[in-house]
Amino acid sequence: MKIKMVVGLGNPGKEYQNTRHNIGFKVLDEIAKRLDVYKWKERDGALYFDCHLDMCRVIFIKPQKYINLSGDVMIKFVNFLDIKTEDIIVVSDDLDLPIGSIKLKEKGSSGGHNGLKNIENRLQTNEYKRIKIGISNDRTIDTKDYVLGKLSKEEKNKLKPVIEKAADAVLESIGHPFSVVMSKYNTRIKN
Repeated sequence: MKIKMVVGLGNPGKEYQNTRHNIGFKVLDEIAKRLDVYKWKERDGALYFDCHLDMCRVIFIKPQKYINLSGDVMIKFVNFLDIKTEDIIVVSDDLDLPIGSIKLKEKGSSGGHNGLKNIENRLQTNEYKRIKIGISNDRTIDTKDYVLGKLSKEEKNKLKPVIEKAADAVLESIGHPFSVVMSKYNTRIKN
């Protein structure tokens, strides 16, 4: 049976819960809720659950080390379960996309995202699928402070439907070609 893996990026701990950098965790939480998963298991520095969808075994993981070490956690699962790079989807925030937008890509650069840089480094390739959620950028605030900043009520309202849409895209991509899912879910929103 084919094994696929979905990795949601974020930082562990209560102090990071509602920050812009934790959008990946929020998408996986939405998927867990839809699949009636209320208890995550722990292993190798990650919270995870697995299930069978569209004749695949799918592992959903939230690395529990800081975001810039996401690849260090992920690679343990990849190696242990012998997961192929083309069967990995990473869900993350993206500063370069307007808030409320979503972008699916089959490969590409990290775009300066330290979590994606670490994943690329550990996988030794940038040819893994990703779902990026726009958090916009505020050039008046230091990038680190911005991504670790708490979401405002307005931002939460804008992101709620996008998190739901990203969860839809993840679940559809398990049993459908990613290129088809990309053309359905990629959105353009002006800043």
